[in-house]
Amino acid sequence: MAVAGASWRALGTSVHVLVTDDGSIETARTTVSSVLELVDAAYSRFRPDSELRRIAARPGAPATVSPLLGRAIAVALRGAELSGGAVDPTVGTAMRMIGYEIDFDEIRCRAGEPSITVGRVPGWRAIGFDPGTRTLNLPPGVELDLGSTGKALAADLAADAASAAAGTGVLVNLGGDIATSGPAPDGGWRVLIAEDAQVRPDGPGETIGLSSGALATSSTTVRRWMRGQVEAHHIVDPATGAPARGPWRTVSVVAADCVDANTAATAAIVRGQTALEWLSARGLPARLVSHAGDVVRVAGWPSDTRVQVGET
Repeated sequence: MAVAGASWRALGTSVHVLVTDDGSIETARTTVSSVLELVDAAYSRFRPDSELRRIAARPGAPATVSPLLGRAIAVALRGAELSGGAVDPTVGTAMRMIGYEIDFDEIRCRAGEPSITVGRVPGWRAIGFDPGTRTLNLPPGVELDLGSTGKALAADLAADAASAAAGTGVLVNLGGDIATSGPAPDGGWRVLIAEDAQVRPDGPGETIGLSSGALATSSTTVRRWMRGQVEAHHIVDPATGAPARGPWRTVSVVAADCVDANTAATAAIVRGQTALEWLSARGLPARLVSHAGDVVRVAGWPSDTRVQVGET
């Protein structure tokens, strides 16, 4: 059977689904779409009726969250701990202050925005969450943004669900967060490493063969806008509450799942120069692009066109 694909938009980003059996693409597409609808209803920052927004409207009041939202919060807290706080779900207020309080497609239509006012975020340890009872307590002034790890979790969940439903190998790409499940095609999934998720998968540039696991790319080059006289982007440094200003414009990381890949890629943008040692110490193959366009590869990221998770 030949590899087949489908593309559409959801969660404010592009969605690409590939399957190893062209007869199963509709089943995979329907399954992925259903998962993304559940994710959107559970923890979207932009839907006033999402579960997360409803809870945020009652700060300081304990709430029992759904299994999906509970998993997303647990994943976000784990990512914050593993990254040493470089990826922090309490950047919600900071995101709003820099202008990212609405869907990105709407941001570019606005004009006359005030200047950015920022400050250090509350920090992930301010979140009260019991994973056993799924009880969440958000203190007043703490706003959650699960966008980074949440989108990666959606990719992982969608790939696993689609592979199980279709009985075939599946790749799901949510705006640069790529998860795979089931057997890969011969030679692995051919993945174009691009700074813009809108680039066609068969476009020019470096490609790798992904045999298993996941790949995530974080970049400051695409989701950019003006806030007053300041150019902003969507990756916030929790230490300052402002867009990260390190040396890397784009980081791609391969890991066992998309959550870990995304956490590492986002953390590398925030960490700046120390990201090279941090990624290497964790054995995470990564490709980093500086603002000048220089490419640095660490921890076994190949100089040729193939990488397999777990190989050294």
